[in-house]
Amino acid sequence: MCRASRMFATKVTAKVVQDQSGVATEIPVILTDQGVLGSVTDYVLSLHLNGISLSTITNHIQSIRLLIEFMSANEGMFDEPEALFAAFVRRLYSGTIGEDGLDPSGLYWIPASNGTIHRHISNLTNFTNWLSDKGLGKPLNTLRTATRHEERIQYAAWFRRNQNDFLGHIKDKSTNNTVKRARSIKGRTPLARTNDDAIAFPTGKFEDFYMNGLGGAKDPRVALRDKLILLLMHAAGLRRSEALLLWVTDVFEDPSDPDRAIVRIYNEIEGKAPEGWKSRKGIKTRKAYLQEKYSRIPRQEMQNTQHLGWKSKTLDHKDGYLEAYFFPQEFARIFMLLWRQYLVFRASLECHHPYAFISFDSRYLGNPYTYNAFSQSYAAGLRRIGLEPNKSVGLDPHGHRHNYGRRLTDAGVDPLIRKKCLHHSSLESQVPYTMPSSMKVSNALSQASEQLQLESDKEKPPTSFDWKTLAEHGFEDLDPNGHFTGKNPRLGKR
Repeated sequence: MCRASRMFATKVTAKVVQDQSGVATEIPVILTDQGVLGSVTDYVLSLHLNGISLSTITNHIQSIRLLIEFMSANEGMFDEPEALFAAFVRRLYSGTIGEDGLDPSGLYWIPASNGTIHRHISNLTNFTNWLSDKGLGKPLNTLRTATRHEERIQYAAWFRRNQNDFLGHIKDKSTNNTVKRARSIKGRTPLARTNDDAIAFPTGKFEDFYMNGLGGAKDPRVALRDKLILLLMHAAGLRRSEALLLWVTDVFEDPSDPDRAIVRIYNEIEGKAPEGWKSRKGIKTRKAYLQEKYSRIPRQEMQNTQHLGWKSKTLDHKDGYLEAYFFPQEFARIFMLLWRQYLVFRASLECHHPYAFISFDSRYLGNPYTYNAFSQSYAAGLRRIGLEPNKSVGLDPHGHRHNYGRRLTDAGVDPLIRKKCLHHSSLESQVPYTMPSSMKVSNALSQASEQLQLESDKEKPPTSFDWKTLAEHGFEDLDPNGHFTGKNPRLGKR
């Protein structure tokens, strides 16, 4: 029987004011039936201050929630902390749903992958270490006295530091009995990872998608906007979030050819503000520019639907930007042609922000174009040409970046140049684009088979075996008298 009531722990976005300046920091926090968990909030603030990305912070929040919910669901079940924490790790591996499909704990966890579990373990180890270093870990006379979520967390931190590595640190899995037992309970063997092909958007579908898919939108402003974003992804290999971060100030005419565009995507925190701007205090960053001119924070730091991530660790210039390298370069001309038309529509609306791509929906007219809104428009474009969004076959926005990388590879572009074009931090990141695709492997084997047949025909051996011959006579060595095989078997089924 499931418990009548169980605590909840959910992630919410909070604006935290830490001093008298009144400046609020938007961060995710954990809200429970006993209120916001202060220790988790302080930890998230420390991660945010150290420049940890929103996605990483969200992963930490998820791991902490799991531990809190497990401890709450199993209140009074364990006398020894070793048993509690070992059971927590085992349930990450095995899930909490019984063979009958029921879960008395009410958690209803499904078995997680090894990679996901290792991430949870690492996140919780980092969190409990931080609590201990801050002196927030507190011992208890008995585990059963921990009735509040804050107390349980602080006890976990104290136990982690002073008694045992209860979460089984992933650095030494071979000696970790908890993980061994959990794996046996989970009953599945992890598969080895391979350097697989980067699934790219189908090249043969691009023109139709560009012209009639995204280009088929009823509103010409929408068609122009989405085509420009598509060009940045497909022709320049930018990520979707990077393309959406483009400011109206950051498209320039190529000095050697004014009909070709130079496009730069700036990091909004460290990037240099446009047109030599600086704040009253002499700060020249885009973050200061957004705050002083628009009363906005960078989209990287937002927690709402306007949030846009920044993944690249490599910049093209000390001013803090990525440059779009169009390939083939004729795309730079197409981009500039469309850009000049689009600016007419963009300039007709009053926008209190610098972002190039905006919403033309009457409900959000002039607001910065969001990640989700573009994804919906992209899916609608695919459906206009009879396709359904499908990441596994490259029919999604990131498939265009893979197509770009694949084209560079097929054209024989030097790996160092590819690294620059894709803004990768290391040559190892090129592996998905250099591995032969499944189609190429199939074609190569077909060509090899044809070549083998041609060579075989030239030699004209006395005995030639095709697959029919092998199928008919392949068991003569096992049944030379034909008792079980052959055209008229004497024995066997009749």
